[in-house]
Parts: sequence; structure tokens; C-alpha cells
Amino acid sequence: MTADVIIQSLPALAGLRAELEEELLERILPYWIEHAIDVVHGGFAGLVLADGSVSSDAPKGAILNARILWTFSAAYAALGKEDFLTMANRGAEYFGAHFLDPIHGGVFWMVDATGGPADDRKHVYAQAFAIYALAEHHRATGDAESLRRAVAIFTLVETHAHDRVFGGYTEAFSRDWVALDDVRLGEDDIDAPKSVNTHLHLLEAYTTLFRAWPDPRLRVRLVELVELFVTTLVGEHGTHAQQFFTADWTHVGGMVSFGHDIETSWLVLEASDAIGDTLLRARAKQMCLCLATSVLDEGFDADGGGLFYAADAAGSVDTDKEWWPQAEGIVGFVIAYIESGNDAFLEAAMKTWAFTRRYIRDFDGGEWYRRVSREGHVKPGYERIGPWKCPYHNARACLEIMARIDSRASA
Repeated sequence: MTADVIIQSLPALAGLRAELEEELLERILPYWIEHAIDVVHGGFAGLVLADGSVSSDAPKGAILNARILWTFSAAYAALGKEDFLTMANRGAEYFGAHFLDPIHGGVFWMVDATGGPADDRKHVYAQAFAIYALAEHHRATGDAESLRRAVAIFTLVETHAHDRVFGGYTEAFSRDWVALDDVRLGEDDIDAPKSVNTHLHLLEAYTTLFRAWPDPRLRVRLVELVELFVTTLVGEHGTHAQQFFTADWTHVGGMVSFGHDIETSWLVLEASDAIGDTLLRARAKQMCLCLATSVLDEGFDADGGGLFYAADAAGSVDTDKEWWPQAEGIVGFVIAYIESGNDAFLEAAMKTWAFTRRYIRDFDGGEWYRRVSREGHVKPGYERIGPWKCPYHNARACLEIMARIDSRASA
């Protein structure tokens, strides 16, 4: 992207940055500080319903807790506020005490309300988020124990899950690291040996760990993951991240996830930046722009703004708009704009935020609604906090835009 284009776009980007900083500091993070703390059992609430009531006996998910830990660690690193540090340390303490398996290592999928193991599966998706959160906590605070724990989980994943024949990683294991027959994250998933979702979040985890711990073996695995996305999961000129695969990387199913496509575009590029290989980055950039273009053409609502949820194998589009694809869309489109200078990407980012600001953020209750219709009508019954409803996507979008616009403005 030329310097002239950066200068011309700075007023719009600066305005977006200011609004997202306000959203982060005035709405998103205060909501979690005020409503997520479990004052009875410790740690954080496992479930807060649509009406704001807390389910005190609800189990607590590893994904929710890791994402809270990552969010407040990253927020503290960026902004230095003591209440963010308090939340991050609370998350690290609870995570270490209750989610880490003291016998077989790794993290449980779910604990009960009091912190005892409730679902002791070792899904690599959860191990990835544990690495991601613990490495970020170390980067933000210098906590040596968090780094030790992140490295230990990395070692277990490499020992038990890395596929030495076909590459990539096996999805899920029992508590004692025996491969499972049913590896699905949720009932709607295909029971396939490998998924883009697990590999994408392992990629982001390894990127963050590598920045904290630049180990040669970790670098090799990170390069392998970027290559896997560029050659197989997407392809340099691919239009979508394929969702499910057999062990030997034969694609199965035909669902398109627009949120995962745009998230993949920028996370793979970020990983290539951490690696520092110019040729690999060029290939990742090509893939990034192809994915972003496909999302712009097929998944972006040009009339109302925002990203549609998904398309099935027959091409039928689910036009509902969930909170997390909007967050990833804002970041992904801004990065695609910075990389290409194509004004259509910047316009899409601005319109996605405009839709989110008007319809998805909850003006009365705080934070963001989980799901709305294409027109912006709130879908009833969805939780405010839950195993998948976390602060990570929208808080990260704010932090990413703040950091990237600041770096461009000071260049």
C-alpha cells in the first residue's frame, strides 16, 4: 500500500479507531468486569442468560475461560490499566487451578460450577486456546509460570496430536491422550478427523507463543501450519477455507463460514509476519486477499452492512448476523485494505461497524447481542455469557484496529 493511500485514508481510519477504543473501554470490558465474576465459586460465571440472570450451577468451559484470560491480558498489555491486570490474574489463577489436568497434562473441556472436571476430553481446539491465553498472559505480565504451562501444553500437543504422516493435527483425545472416535466440537459439526477451525486457532496460539518463546521447533511447526493453509486448507488462490477433512486432507462437506474465511485471511498473514519469511509472507498475502475478496463478494451485505453467517453446500445463505463474524470482518477488511489499497475493503469495514454499532451492541444491557437477523432484529433466547459467548472476538477487533491504525499514523 502506498504512503499516499495511507495518508488519504487516515481520517476515516482514525475515526474508526476512536469509536472502537470507546466501545472497548466504555462497554465491552466493563461489562465483563461487572457481570462475569463468579463471587460464589471463584473464577467466572459459566452462563449468563438473555435476561441477565446468572445460572449459578452452570458448568464452565475452557474456551470461555481461556478467552477471558487472553482478552484481559491483551488489554492490560495495550492499555496498562490495573483493573485489566486484576481480571487477567484472576483468570490465570483459576485456569491453572481448575482446567489444567494435574495427572495427564493439558486442559479439560469443561469443569462443573465448583471447578471439578465435568468433561475431561482433551480437544486440541481447547489446548490451542490455553496456549494462546497463557502465552499472552506471560507477554503482558512476565509471569514465568504461565509461559511454562503454555510450553508444556505445546509439548503435549506435539507429542500426541501432530500427524507425522499427512501433516496437521488430530482433533480430540480422552483425558489420557487416546484418540477419540467422535471429535466434533458441536452437534452441527461434521465428525471429521481434521477441521480448519482447530488448525486456525492452533495457528494463532503458536504465533503468540512464538513471540514469547522463539523456539526452533515451534518455528518449524508454525511454518508448517502457514504452508498448510496456503496449499491445502485454502490455497494461494482459494476462495474459501474448507471446513472439514479426512486424515489425508480429502475435503468433506461443503459449508462456507464467512466469519472463518475473513478471520483466516488475517491470522495467516499475522503468522507469516511473526515467522519473518518474505516469500512465505507474499504467498500468505495472496491468499489473504483472495479470501477477503470472496467474503466481500459472497458474504458481505452490501445493502445493510455486516457479514452473513454461512452458506450451505447447496449455496443457500444463512443471512443472520452473529456478533463474532462482524468483529472479524472489521479487522479482516481493514487489513485487506492496508495490504491492497482497494477502497471497497475499507468501505466494507466501515459499513460492518456501522451495522454492529446500530444493531448488535446492546445499548441497555451492555456488550453485544449474540445474533440478529439480516435487518438487525435481535434473535431471542441467546445467552449473554456462555461456553462460546466470550469477549475475545470483539475485544480483539478493537485492540487490533487501535494498534494497526496507531502504527500507520506514526509511520
